[in-house]
Amino acid sequence: MFDLSNLKDTSRPVQTRRRVGRGTGSKRGKTSGRGGKGDSARQGYCKRFGYEGGQVPLYRKLPIRGFTRGTFVKPAMAISLTTLENNFQDGETVNLVTLREKKLIPRRLPGGVKILDGNLTKKIKIEARGFSASALKTLEKENIQHTIIS
Repeated sequence: MFDLSNLKDTSRPVQTRRRVGRGTGSKRGKTSGRGGKGDSARQGYCKRFGYEGGQVPLYRKLPIRGFTRGTFVKPAMAISLTTLENNFQDGETVNLVTLREKKLIPRRLPGGVKILDGNLTKKIKIEARGFSASALKTLEKENIQHTIIS
């Protein structure tokens, strides 16, 4: 019969913690397994990942392969048509200057502005670096003037 009275503890026994730095006779005394002097013997020392003791590390020996455009990408600020609806009046022009005046974009913006979809009923002129496909559909449906600037 299987009940609580005849259960056995099948888990592994708890290992005792190794007591470090308790005299030279304790296997881990004196330098406490940290070797001699130097940075690595000090408290709080953390060796940098990939460090090979002063030798030129492997990642610097390997050739650079391929190309990444990540260093050249200038991220664009995204603004929805709903935001333009809330902040602009009929007949106004939306461009970098007017967006900065209304504090909708930061002063420096290397990637320009991209317009995203939303609700827009006001007749405004929009000049932007890019438009999403759904935003273009909405602008053409509402017959709103828009131009792409570089």
